[in-house]
Amino acid sequence: MTLHELMDYAIENECSDVHITVGTNLAVRRFGDLHILKDAPTAEESLKMIYEILSEDNVKRIEKGQDVDFGLTYNNDIRLRVNVYHQRNNLAASIRILMRKIPDIEELGLPATLKTLVEAPNGIIIVTGPTGSGKTTTLSALVDYINKTQARHVITIEDPIEYIYPHNMAMIHQRQLGVDTPSYAHALHSALREDPDIILVGEMRDFATISAAITAAETGHLVLSTLHTSSAAQTIDRIIDGSPVDQQETIRQQFATSVRGVISQQLLPTVDGNSRVLATEIMVGNLAISNLIRENKTVMIPGSIQSGHKDGMHTLNESLLDLYRQGRITRKVALNASYDPTDFDKALGGGTQIGGADTNFIGLF
Repeated sequence: MTLHELMDYAIENECSDVHITVGTNLAVRRFGDLHILKDAPTAEESLKMIYEILSEDNVKRIEKGQDVDFGLTYNNDIRLRVNVYHQRNNLAASIRILMRKIPDIEELGLPATLKTLVEAPNGIIIVTGPTGSGKTTTLSALVDYINKTQARHVITIEDPIEYIYPHNMAMIHQRQLGVDTPSYAHALHSALREDPDIILVGEMRDFATISAAITAAETGHLVLSTLHTSSAAQTIDRIIDGSPVDQQETIRQQFATSVRGVISQQLLPTVDGNSRVLATEIMVGNLAISNLIRENKTVMIPGSIQSGHKDGMHTLNESLLDLYRQGRITRKVALNASYDPTDFDKALGGGTQIGGADTNFIGLF
């Protein structure tokens, strides 16, 4: 199998990821499940596949023992995010297949509340969730909406650049870590001198980035970013706890003032196993939420979200319950996704299962 055959096969079967490991079988991820392909290529064939996607500069870095991250376009219309790394004294590659086009907010199943959030003149919006939960796609949908509806200057800082945005109503400049800028924090500080209205930060990985992002939000910019957390309350705790002890109170007060919203999301397998569906929690930074953050009462945030429907908020359990009652996910999937399964069961009221039995999807690979 050639690299093109492998990629065409993965794209045709709606796979999200491709894994190439020199010396063993190929693998793909489809709707969240990993499938090992039966016919293993030779070590030489696998190595050739990996080298086909490497630039001369990346070949030099790999041969020095470094790992590389980069984005590229396949067949002129599909963006790929690639990581090539060393394992067991050999090479492996993980390739994320992005959608052909940036989906609309509605197509992703995201609430219209998000459109209101990104129309704010300043503040910070964070998209959270585990790896593979579609955070990048959600951010891209928000930027695409801005691009179609607002005359604003957007600077993105990405590792690597994934979706490409042509100028529409907005002007969008995209910067890649390691190519256009050495770090998120450096690019954020630089961005403040580049007349942006909106700054997208691919991930808030450290305190320097968090601090710079909050400062940018406080100084009149709208900042969009991501974190690997599972709920709004956990996101706030991660931001505060990830700061030096002597600066935690300052960050808490700054974040309480600047937060516009937190979108926590998960991609879950549907009942038929032939797709995935998005479950979300939406927190809007209204006065009540800001006060809870300021007073260090994050444990009360889920209750405030539950009572904040008029502001467009909902809890993860409410989203899971809707999906379950629509017959789109099984009870088992909902319980596994919930961070409060007891509350989910209570909300169900002991109802019978909807949408078929809890069976594992058996792939065709």
